[in-house]
Amino acid sequence: MKLSRKNVIDALNNVLDPEIGIDIVSLGFIYDVEIQDDNKVKVTITLTTPGCPLNVPIQEDITNKLTEIGASDVSVDVVWDPPWNPHMMSPDARKKLMGE
Repeated sequence: MKLSRKNVIDALNNVLDPEIGIDIVSLGFIYDVEIQDDNKVKVTITLTTPGCPLNVPIQEDITNKLTEIGASDVSVDVVWDPPWNPHMMSPDARKKLMGE
């Protein structure tokens, strides 16, 4: 099966930030998704801070979730520019975390 952007985003909706229990898509951590013809997937993400201790577990969960849906290879590129900020979250995530 050829992966689509929707397949990948749906899978990433199941990757939770373990500290707060909200998925990384809703948190606004996903900056880009690239899918090559052979189902290799590159995901560009950010996290709340460069020193985030959950960097490795989140990357491992991304790889596991995408492999489960048929990705032949997964690379996760963590970037810090532009820096993450709370306005990148979905309205539902902001309500849960900030009471907006």
